[in-house]
Amino acid sequence: MIYKAKDVCCQEIHLEVENGIIKALKFDRGCNGNLQGLSTLCIGRNAEEIIKSLGGITCNHRLTSCPDQLTKALKEAIN
Repeated sequence: MIYKAKDVCCQEIHLEVENGIIKALKFDRGCNGNLQGLSTLCIGRNAEEIIKSLGGITCNHRLTSCPDQLTKALKEAIN
């Protein structure tokens, strides 16, 4: 699925979840190194675990962040 990120530097989150496990994850735009690292850490892990760990993280003055937007994408993907 492709999730349109809101109020963060990345524009889209490309995501594949199978049986609750993150199989593929890529961010378009944003802090390239950090988001590649985040993707690497999330692939192969349980989506619910990632949602619990990263949900609610903010970035500077924003009420959200790229990790928080990932949790929103994961919620859509598993529901």
